[in-house]
Amino acid sequence: MKLSKIGLLPRIIIAIILGVLCGLFFPEWAVRCFVTFNSVFSHFLSFLIPLIIVGLVTPAIADIGKGAGKLLLITAVIAYGDTVFSGFLSYFVSTGIFPSLIDRSQAAQAVATVEELKPFFTIEIPPLLDVMSALIAAFVMGLGISFYESATLKKGFDEFRDIIAKTIEVALIPVLPLYIFSIFLNMSYSGQALRIISVFVAIIGVIFVMHIFLLVLQYCIAGFLSGRNPFKALYTMLPAYFTALGTSSSAATIPVTLNQVKKNGVSDGIAGFVVPLCATIHLSGSAMKITACAVALLIMQGGVIDIAQFSGFILMLGVMMVAAPGVPGGAIMAALGVLQSILGFTAEQQAVMIALYITMDSFGTACNVTGDGAIALVVDRIYGKQ
Repeated sequence: MKLSKIGLLPRIIIAIILGVLCGLFFPEWAVRCFVTFNSVFSHFLSFLIPLIIVGLVTPAIADIGKGAGKLLLITAVIAYGDTVFSGFLSYFVSTGIFPSLIDRSQAAQAVATVEELKPFFTIEIPPLLDVMSALIAAFVMGLGISFYESATLKKGFDEFRDIIAKTIEVALIPVLPLYIFSIFLNMSYSGQALRIISVFVAIIGVIFVMHIFLLVLQYCIAGFLSGRNPFKALYTMLPAYFTALGTSSSAATIPVTLNQVKKNGVSDGIAGFVVPLCATIHLSGSAMKITACAVALLIMQGGVIDIAQFSGFILMLGVMMVAAPGVPGGAIMAALGVLQSILGFTAEQQAVMIALYITMDSFGTACNVTGDGAIALVVDRIYGKQ
């Protein structure tokens, strides 16, 4: 089987396993070769992050600025509110549970030892913008294009988005398994990989339980507001859930999601508007995963988990999720900017975040699209009263 035929998730898993095994017998010079590669790739990734933000967030905001007025506003507010709520729910659950699962002293030592080996050389690639400048520029340009309906600028940023998306597809995604292999090779060489992986397994289990709780809560609220049986409505959405498990794509699951939403009694017009829009702007499951993984990694470092810092992170993450469906590889690529700028994540931490996120990617996508059905029920009820 050609490597290109293997999905990204299997390649990530293979990379982690090989990294752990090879770290047991690779000589120091070989490990340093991969450390050198990681150093160069990390600088390249830091250079791309501001461009990813500008290239993906700007046209996404410009697109959302157009539409059906009040219906658009109501749907966007509900979707953003649910995404932010999921982030805060994940934060409080994670800060309550993860400290009992993670030994701070051992985890901090494990992360620190990863940086003991130095690269043979480094290549500096300064970013054209810092992350916050890129975020502000994306907001200003996106809102400006929407307000003035500037077709020329819109076309230019759409083409820039395509360039960035192709760069991610060609230059980042194929290299991620090698990058993650190098990270876990270094961890294994330092003798800490198995300890870290055992912690990750527990974290993934907690996140999966949170996903299920979130879906039940979403449909209980939607059922209360719409007057429908929440569990029957959630059961009706299961084909969309399992389709998303297989495709790992909200966009690819839209036809199934749309069909199941209509079976729940949502009118054709509302369903046809809400489902495609929410596939773009509603990523509650993704926000939940990213927040939980970020808390876990900070605990592993022995860092301080600050509610004010995480509040800003979650609120900004909800905006960044708008760009996620346009990024091959998922929401984590769109979130790298705020992870770096607000939480101060290093390149090594970003690589571990990518590995954790992709391991659970299909479950997050399934949570996202199934939650779209709950939003459709609420919006249909609101418009039914008007």
